[in-house]
Amino acid sequence: MSVNVGSIDRIARIVVGLLLIAFAISLGFPQTGWNWIGWVGLVPLLTGIFGYCPAYSLFGITTCAARQRG
Repeated sequence: MSVNVGSIDRIARIVVGLLLIAFAISLGFPQTGWNWIGWVGLVPLLTGIFGYCPAYSLFGITTCAARQRG
């Protein structure tokens, strides 16, 4: 499993993932009945932490610099 998510992409994924999880547990967000959908935030959070996105691999995409790949 090689890294295929670059630095800026990783930061964005982690921030979006944390915001979605905060929405799911109603941290600073109103309870709407749709808060459960925020658990989808686990996907970008984990892909940001590990630096690997299965969808990127499927389509042959990489956002990291050539020297970071490995």
